[in-house]
Amino acid sequence: MTSSSNLQNLRVAIVGAGPAGIYAGNILTGAVQAAGGAVAIDLFESLPAPYGLIRYGVAPDHPRIKGIVNSLHEMLHAGTTRFIGNVEVGRDIALDELRERYDAVILATGAIRDAALDVPGIDLPGSFGAADFVAWFDGHPDVPTEWPLDQREVAVIGNGNVALDVARMLAKHAVDLRSTEIADNVLAGLEASAVTDVHVFGRRGPADIKFTPIELRELGEVPNVDIVVHDEDFAHLEGLVPANNQLKVMLRILDSWRTRKASGASRRLHLHFYHSPVEVLGEDRVEGLRFERTEPTGEGNGVRGTGEYREIAVQQVYRAVGYYGTPVVDAPFDERAGVVPNVEGRVRDAVVTGDAGAPVIPGLYATGWIKRGPVGLIGHTKSDAMETIAHLVADVEDGAVPARTVDGDVLELLDEREVEYTTWDGWLALDAHERGLGAAHQHTRERVKVVPRDEQVRISRSGALVL
Repeated sequence: MTSSSNLQNLRVAIVGAGPAGIYAGNILTGAVQAAGGAVAIDLFESLPAPYGLIRYGVAPDHPRIKGIVNSLHEMLHAGTTRFIGNVEVGRDIALDELRERYDAVILATGAIRDAALDVPGIDLPGSFGAADFVAWFDGHPDVPTEWPLDQREVAVIGNGNVALDVARMLAKHAVDLRSTEIADNVLAGLEASAVTDVHVFGRRGPADIKFTPIELRELGEVPNVDIVVHDEDFAHLEGLVPANNQLKVMLRILDSWRTRKASGASRRLHLHFYHSPVEVLGEDRVEGLRFERTEPTGEGNGVRGTGEYREIAVQQVYRAVGYYGTPVVDAPFDERAGVVPNVEGRVRDAVVTGDAGAPVIPGLYATGWIKRGPVGLIGHTKSDAMETIAHLVADVEDGAVPARTVDGDVLELLDEREVEYTTWDGWLALDAHERGLGAAHQHTRERVKVVPRDEQVRISRSGALVL
């Protein structure tokens, strides 16, 4: 069989309908068509709606980032990839059943859980993972509809974009979110918030923050919120030459806050640097945090403990120290690294990624955060997909993928099992429904998210607008 004939009737399943999965489908279609072949792609998603963390992991006051949805929409709307939502691989259909029905399966489940922070007291009531809070304020259907914003002083541990989003949403007044696509239950929760002071703690210094200049600048423009920084955290910056213009701009922004006079705002956002958490304090619930003060080692961005310990009273803690990969039942998974063990996207038949001798599993691939870990932006997701797809196409051309053994449409199997799957047309109905709710709202919101899973499924499967 020639390589061109191998690509004539290719069928591929992708697990995960976030950017990684959608880009993989789009790139695969282009690659196969360029080689003169044809491919049918099914995109499986455990949620009723597509877009993954773009829908459920980006703060509602960041509409420009959500503009990525427009390009993802175009890729799915082209019809070359079929969206099958509300289907969880490992529950509604087994991974082996997908492998029987498709020439290749690509895992693109991303990372939606919080990475662990191993300090005493981290499991006390009042301690939360940032990912769970983000999921709540983004209207994720699988988290509680209410969130306990009943404390005045809260802490966010981390110095990345997620930490900044969490801190901003905690400090921001609900009135300033009414024009966004925020869900009604979330808006009501934020309107009742008792928060007055949000403390953000980073283990390293101001020169090592992982924010972007735009996000940092926006933080200082939040209405009725004072930004508080501390002179002692900037002592190590004397004589520092910023490594790039982005860092130069961010340091300039931070420095401007040092001289800004407090406005008497009703809420304050405190930025603390050189603080390494060592313990969450409290008996029955969070009462404070204990930190060791750190200092630069003088080698790169490394820091070391100084032996000076400090305690600060807070009643809630949010850890934003990274995400952890989402495994697929019956697929190899490295629990230490939180990724599927792989070699440039080819999945290894191993539990430990470092097992270089483990063979790859023919026809099974990975892309996105589940492949390389939760780092990088959309550009990295595209390059990830290109690398994975290049190997997939090469394997198919070389006859290195096993032949599928079951014919027929997978939807027939899901119908037999009475799985209430959703489709692209169903998403268009849900999308129109949410936009209709927004247009009818007194604050003229672009959309109002539907939160309950069963309601999303009902609207999607009925295809009707219920306003």
